[in-house]
Amino acid sequence: MAEQYSAAGLTDEQQELLAAMFDLAREGEMEKLLAFIDQGIPADLSNDQADTLLILAAYNEHAGLVRALLERRADPNLVNARGQTALSCAVFRQQHETVRLLLRAGADPDLGEQSAHAVIEMFNLDAMRALLAEHTAAEPES
Repeated sequence: MAEQYSAAGLTDEQQELLAAMFDLAREGEMEKLLAFIDQGIPADLSNDQADTLLILAAYNEHAGLVRALLERRADPNLVNARGQTALSCAVFRQQHETVRLLLRAGADPDLGEQSAHAVIEMFNLDAMRALLAEHTAAEPES
């Protein structure tokens, strides 16, 4: 479960530091953000909208940061307050590399109100539909 950012009981300085983590994810400042995570900031930190660092990195097209967050065990199946996951954001932005990374990490394309499959249908994203179908076909049967 994501450790949600809450301003309650935090000093202004602490609030600014946590808010800066989300800015670093949005901007793709991988080295700076990973230094904080490696010192103890949770890889699944989420804000008041339940946006995780991974969701923000995926939406803002930072495949390298997505890879690094997944390596640090960020959960690819967390859903924000709008029903979006990192995968549905990457699908919406049509980021092939990021979609592949998230699928390999176990991201569920049916998760959330705005799931990856729902986004594909809503915006008729044929290339993304093919990418998810390719992944599904390649999955070993259980």
